[in-house]
Amino acid sequence: MTEGTDTPEVPGAFLATLVRTNTKIKRDRAVAIAEDVQMTFKRQVEDIEIKIKRLKREQENMLDMSPETAMSLKPAKDVDALAFTDKYLEVGVQIREEEIRLEIAQKAYDHLFGKGE
Repeated sequence: MTEGTDTPEVPGAFLATLVRTNTKIKRDRAVAIAEDVQMTFKRQVEDIEIKIKRLKREQENMLDMSPETAMSLKPAKDVDALAFTDKYLEVGVQIREEEIRLEIAQKAYDHLFGKGE
């Protein structure tokens, strides 16, 4: 028993867990939830950044009209101008939508978890 108390001194996490105060239990749960949400939120922001990079790369690759071999050329008649334009603009809109999502997600992350974390 510890001096001045009727509680036996039993080492280990089990007893320590049993005798935690409600405040300590609530804090431990809150920390676990906050960490989980923060990691998930950060991952979402990173995933959006990756998606934007891939879309920009896709749009840049659309401009690659180089021949497939040194001896061949891609004649202009093989390029469907309307399909090219539609696809290029579609990817541009996707990029803009993801940039908006990223801006909103980054502001929310900074608000919820503080800048620079």
